[in-house]
Amino acid sequence: MVTSDGDAATEFHEFFERHYAELARLAHLLTGEPDAADDLAADALLAVWHRWDRVRAADHPAAYARGVLANLVRGRIRSAVRERRRVALFWAQRPESVDAPDVAGVVDVQEALRRLPFRKRACVVLRHAFDLSERDTALALGVSVGTVKSQTSKGMAQLEQLLGSSDGNRTVAALAGRKK
Repeated sequence: MVTSDGDAATEFHEFFERHYAELARLAHLLTGEPDAADDLAADALLAVWHRWDRVRAADHPAAYARGVLANLVRGRIRSAVRERRRVALFWAQRPESVDAPDVAGVVDVQEALRRLPFRKRACVVLRHAFDLSERDTALALGVSVGTVKSQTSKGMAQLEQLLGSSDGNRTVAALAGRKK
């Protein structure tokens, strides 16, 4: 089927209108940064537009767009981790002061979360820090509910191992600023 450039642009515009808000919401949930969510959604849709002929022929174009967004978020997280490491190296030469005993716990949980693979981390954060249901988490990540269950379980077990704690739920909830 051959379509004109005008038809492709119209189809993409409709796709954009239908899925932009969903992609921005997913980006917000994955990064926790509302300001970055719009930029990431726009970048993902730009990448989709560049491959629109292939994407629109796919069985699930929205799933493709979510995958592009997840990869962009993963790259952003990796960049942030590298930046934090550089900052930590800079400040490591200065004496550290802790104002409250919870600060060290939060730092430990954040570091343990960073060590989890992206999908496990996303499932744990969405389920325990953002209190999303298994179904909502699956929809946000574009995976099955079974995948959410297994990745969350494995992620929590890995967190407990990394933290030496049997109450990973409470530590992740504390990280989000909630009492559990």
